[in-house]
Amino acid sequence: MLRVLFCVMIAAGSAAAGPDRVAVHLGSHHVGASHSFEEVNPGLFLSWDRPNGVTMSVGAFRNSYGRGSVAATVAKTIHTYREGAAAVFAGLAHYPGNGADIRHAIGDVVPLAGVQLRHRRLFVNIMPGDGDTVDAIMSFGITIPLNDQ
Repeated sequence: MLRVLFCVMIAAGSAAAGPDRVAVHLGSHHVGASHSFEEVNPGLFLSWDRPNGVTMSVGAFRNSYGRGSVAATVAKTIHTYREGAAAVFAGLAHYPGNGADIRHAIGDVVPLAGVQLRHRRLFVNIMPGDGDTVDAIMSFGITIPLNDQ
């Protein structure tokens, strides 16, 4: 997983000197959860905006099982308005030691997919759940532009 994240960082940074945005992940809410999850999930993500509304991100966060995780995602903006945007995203996250707890995990690697909504500096990610332990997962935080955006 770390090799994949490293390759994503190399690809994302190859055409630009640095990331365009930092996202500070603050927490999550597990809709319809069958048991309790940690919902304070601090983390830090770096994002590179690419042509045609594509954004590549990589970061680390405290997952809902209380352990450290890393993730890499690619998002495609599908709608913009003056103060925000909506995008669809997909990616992978490494949940060390928790793969057996996540139905769709491949070992300890969890595929991610969902919708991201951004308004000014706030963001919300909405991902479908497995319908068994959780119906949906909403994560949220703030973004900080690093360039003239």
